[in-house]
Amino acid sequence: MKLNLRRPFVVFDLETTGINISKDRIVELAYIKVFPDGTEEKKNMRFNPQMPIPIETSLIHGIYDEDVANEPTFTERAKELADKFAGCDFGGFNSNKFDFPMLVEEFLRSQIDFDTENRKFVDAQRIFHMMEQRNLTAAYKFYCDKNLENAHNALADTQATYEVLLAQIERYENLENDIEQLHAVSGQSNNVDLAGRMVYNDKKVAVFNFGKHRGKAVQDVFKFEPGYYQWMMDNDFPLETKRKLTKLKLAGFGK
Repeated sequence: MKLNLRRPFVVFDLETTGINISKDRIVELAYIKVFPDGTEEKKNMRFNPQMPIPIETSLIHGIYDEDVANEPTFTERAKELADKFAGCDFGGFNSNKFDFPMLVEEFLRSQIDFDTENRKFVDAQRIFHMMEQRNLTAAYKFYCDKNLENAHNALADTQATYEVLLAQIERYENLENDIEQLHAVSGQSNNVDLAGRMVYNDKKVAVFNFGKHRGKAVQDVFKFEPGYYQWMMDNDFPLETKRKLTKLKLAGFGK
């Protein structure tokens, strides 16, 4: 089968120096860009993260400092990637919580204002956990009856994720072959920012989702504790979170 697409759909996976979106960097990115006519474009690229890769991380994905020492930085290829991903929706495995926020953070560090407002996000892991409660290796075996031989290799994980997503659509009658519907069941429509530091409550009001102000409206916090905005701007929050925070603050001035 093939996905029913209205615009290109990018399935991707990252390998990184760690899991801190603000501080860590991408060392490998692989993607499959699927076009509405069913044709596919595959790409795998590595980057010099300009920081040491911790040995415990290298032991997981098999990429060491010397493997990427002569690779370009993400910034050097950021414009090329942004152009390649323009007008595309995205899919991945655990991509809503990690891969997509990390990708956007790298774009912002490269001074590229990568649009996230008009994208659809499909997370095969969320569909999988909703249906079966396991990981990518188990998902690949369960849905595709295949063994994932090179787990944590970005291209192998990307290929497995794409095949799992296609198999999920075929298996579950309540899943439509439609990116809009897949986004609705697996996307992050409740998040204000990609990292989920702010979310929309049941009244569609932006509220903080962490710390002492969890559950409080962002605009209300700005009124009774105006210094909280600057505290967030000065601390270790993703650039994309700070951008959304600033947008909410500016919106509040307009009322």
